[in-house]
Amino acid sequence: MSSSSGKKLIQIDVSADTVCPWCFVGKKNLDKAIAQSDTKYDFQIKWHPYMLNPAAPKEGVVKKDYYLNRFGPRSIQMEARMTEMFKGLGMDYDTSGLTGNTLDSHRLIYFAGTQGLDKQHKLAEELCLGYFTQGKYIGDRVFLVEAAKKVGVEGAAEFLEDPNNGLKEVNEDLKKHSAQINGVPHYVINGKYQLSGGQPPESFLKTFRAAASD
Repeated sequence: MSSSSGKKLIQIDVSADTVCPWCFVGKKNLDKAIAQSDTKYDFQIKWHPYMLNPAAPKEGVVKKDYYLNRFGPRSIQMEARMTEMFKGLGMDYDTSGLTGNTLDSHRLIYFAGTQGLDKQHKLAEELCLGYFTQGKYIGDRVFLVEAAKKVGVEGAAEFLEDPNNGLKEVNEDLKKHSAQINGVPHYVINGKYQLSGGQPPESFLKTFRAAASD
């Protein structure tokens, strides 16, 4: 498949949750691979929702307490591992603040996509930066709207005001893309090649080459 520029088109479907640190690690590595390949290919990236804990409270709970309750003593080792991973990407892993239900963030990501997939991809970056490195709460309406404004998404506050906006689309996307997978991040490239987990840039580059040769 070729784009209007004559370069091969690489379409990437990303299934992710906005509170999944490996999803952010994967995004950073995907972006590195794209930066190394953008002279060869054109890219179209679309984000799809996945909810690690659909029953998570909307009002939010203390992040450290939640991890300890869910994972027990293992949560300390997990935090150390993620701190190391984020440091390798030039970021500080911040476990302060709250965690909770991610539905509003997925509604907003859907909404951003209606204004352009480039804005959607940039919004995913802003949401993850805030949540993972600045102690922002993923369910905080003010934070969500600020992140949307930063990447040029218009009308986010009004959209989020009605809890039904985007709900049908998110639920349909969950059924279509999340029902078949067991974890995130998950990537489908050109509808054929699949990758899972926080893959290194090299894995994406290898898959781009395979997809472009079809």
